[in-house]
Amino acid sequence: MSGTVTVLLPTPLRPYAGGAADLEVEASSVRDALASLLSKYPSLRRHLFDGNGKLRNFVNIYVNEEDIRHLDRESTPVHPGDTVSIIPSIAGGGPPTVMQRVAGKRRDRLEIGEIRRYSRHLLLPEVGMYGQLKLKNSSALVVGTGGLGAPLTMYLAAAGVGRIGLVDYDVVDESNLQRQVIFSTQDIGRPKLEAAKNRIEGINPNVEVTLHEVRLSSKNAMSILRDYDVVVDGTDNFPTRYLVNDACVLLGKPNVYGSIFRWEGQASVFWAAKGPCYRCLYPEPPPPGLVPSCAEGGVFGVLPGIVGSIQATEALKILLGKGDLLIGRLLVFDAIEMKFRELRLRKNRECPVCGDTPTVKELIDYEEFCGVGREAEVSLEDRYTVEPEALRARLDRDEVVLVDVREPNEWEINRIEGARLIPLATLAARVNELNTADEIVVYCKTGSRSANAVNFLYELGFRKIKNLTGGIDAWIDRVDPRLPRY
Repeated sequence: MSGTVTVLLPTPLRPYAGGAADLEVEASSVRDALASLLSKYPSLRRHLFDGNGKLRNFVNIYVNEEDIRHLDRESTPVHPGDTVSIIPSIAGGGPPTVMQRVAGKRRDRLEIGEIRRYSRHLLLPEVGMYGQLKLKNSSALVVGTGGLGAPLTMYLAAAGVGRIGLVDYDVVDESNLQRQVIFSTQDIGRPKLEAAKNRIEGINPNVEVTLHEVRLSSKNAMSILRDYDVVVDGTDNFPTRYLVNDACVLLGKPNVYGSIFRWEGQASVFWAAKGPCYRCLYPEPPPPGLVPSCAEGGVFGVLPGIVGSIQATEALKILLGKGDLLIGRLLVFDAIEMKFRELRLRKNRECPVCGDTPTVKELIDYEEFCGVGREAEVSLEDRYTVEPEALRARLDRDEVVLVDVREPNEWEINRIEGARLIPLATLAARVNELNTADEIVVYCKTGSRSANAVNFLYELGFRKIKNLTGGIDAWIDRVDPRLPRY
């Protein structure tokens, strides 16, 4: 018997549903609810289902707090008042091993100055002198010093974690300052690790800061992660996220996870010895270009501070051996609605990394696993791309129709003169505005969304179509530096 249920849509999918955050549908099963959703918003289909009509592996569906993979999957019944949540991938408590690595600093006691510094911790029964000494002798590795890594690193330092490792190889950009609060305007152009180390030392000179100014890879991850008690994932891309997860599983390390997009964030603790890992939640990554990064989709500046603070909280609880951790629980936060939801996670006994019979016993090529570099999956052959200089010449001769598939708010920041705006989420509904006889060039910010647009249009019979290599960012670098960047 069918009834009214509510389908909750996450931030990344809302542009394909007219901006709706939820939808009430009549349904007796999850399959009915999804069918009703797609009948109203058909553009969601490619984000939820593959070409064979199978629910994508990087999309999880919950009925209330239960994952349908552990129920009857899409046949799971729903009842009036139930909530169906779509959760796509978005870019413990045991005491830690005591590590005494800071030369010249006693690790067997708190100095007078430290007692004053940490006095508010010492008053907490769950911390006290013994717990603060544990923090002093502990270590945490933060992978990425961006939106998440910036606030959580400062809180770990202020809390007195004895050694903090940082992994990054980027430099501070002006666009970072809206959310990466560990940096200041004077840091623009500096290596992020250098600037972060200066800030940490200013917050707490008792903390040893170890810098790993490298791109984390399968070749170096095990040696870097091995020396830390807890790993905090502040990454912004899927290859590194899966790499961190697998390395933590193989090393038996707790992995404090966080992710952000626009107004929405997620947090959990993945610790294979005590519960599920990241692959149990998302067995496979989304195809390249399908899920936009924060650089393309944007992020509310305060959001990473909230999620990063949650990660710092969980990391400190792990090091202290106190509290109920987010193991087996996914915390979902919607800042625009100011709502937290908690969803139950279960260990996948068939997980290739942490399951009963794991097949992944060493680190793999994660860019290959995530499809990075496999251009055929997100764009067509070279003849369907155009370089910025060539586009400029063709525009001067008035030979092409230029289409911008970014969001309207991006269009307001900058645009290529002569373009028309057709956001990617509306392309299917507005394809009749384009003519297959025209020479068409499509662009976005960096070229990934427009590559998907080219694929879509090609399937509809458009053959005189090209993707602007590198998007408007490349256009600014190579043709028109007067345009503002974002």
